[in-house]
Amino acid sequence: MSTKRILAVLFFCGFALPTDCEKTCEKSMLEGVTCLIKSPDKSGKVVVDEKWSFTSSSSSFVVQRKNGKDVKTFPNATIESDGSLKLHHVTVSNTGKYTFEAYDTKDEMVANHKEEITVYAKAPNPTVTHKCENGSVRLTCDTQKNDKTDLTITWIRGTEDIKGANKAILVQTSQQLQENTEYSCRVSNILSNAQSDVLTVSCGTPCTLFGYDCSIMVGILSGGGALLLLLIFLFVICACLGCKQREKDEEELRLRSFDTSPTNQQRAKVTARGQPAPPIPQEDSYPATQTPPQTQSQTKGLVRARPPPPPQDEDEEDPPPLPRPRKKREKRAEEPYRPME
Repeated sequence: MSTKRILAVLFFCGFALPTDCEKTCEKSMLEGVTCLIKSPDKSGKVVVDEKWSFTSSSSSFVVQRKNGKDVKTFPNATIESDGSLKLHHVTVSNTGKYTFEAYDTKDEMVANHKEEITVYAKAPNPTVTHKCENGSVRLTCDTQKNDKTDLTITWIRGTEDIKGANKAILVQTSQQLQENTEYSCRVSNILSNAQSDVLTVSCGTPCTLFGYDCSIMVGILSGGGALLLLLIFLFVICACLGCKQREKDEEELRLRSFDTSPTNQQRAKVTARGQPAPPIPQEDSYPATQTPPQTQSQTKGLVRARPPPPPQDEDEEDPPPLPRPRKKREKRAEEPYRPME
């Protein structure tokens, strides 16, 4: 554009209507801008009714003017004298479809227009944090606006972009990580971008034990120590129970030795041929005033061994013979009766 044209535009904006020099709303723009959505050409027709309608997935509104007076209004949206819609400090909520309709005195539509606008938020300034984990590092790009899905994240190592790293969290292994490596992240959308400060990452030398990671070896050693303590505890419990059982057995054996009688000891004996000795009948105890019953052997002894008769005088006659004992049911060898001389 030449100097003459620039001066002409400035001169015209100084004396023309304010709406003629306002910024026109674009199909894609950043929030915070004030702009105009131009109305279509009416071809010199008389217009008495103008209306702008807005619809989106989350909201809607209508701005209308009849006979030069505002009938319906909406905050941050006004109709200019030429029928254009002025949006003040647009936000993301102004994203949607705008429809214009114009009617004449006969209530006939003389003009209409549709336009769709997308408003983007400015890319926020991100921050990078890191956390060392087992020799690797976990980097986080905090955008402070996690609900904004229109943002794209790019990770930068040194001065080069990391290919394929487009998520908020980046993990670098010990092989990929170098000492004092600089990392940063950049967030962007169609119209703006912002980059974080550079972060120098240093996690130190990874800890190893017997050629393995320290955390793994610590877990293995702690598990082995716990198992060893458990085995020692079980061994001590078993030893204590064995001691108590042995003491109990010894006590029972001691009590049995005190209760053992000579008769029981004779029963435990065996004959020379290895056969157990026959049981010896126990002698029953009777009161001192009673005499024990006589067995058959004792009765037989009494029959065979008779006491000598008392001395007799010559003048006395011979005593009558003693009665003979009764025969027993058992068959025995009978002996002849021998009267005593």
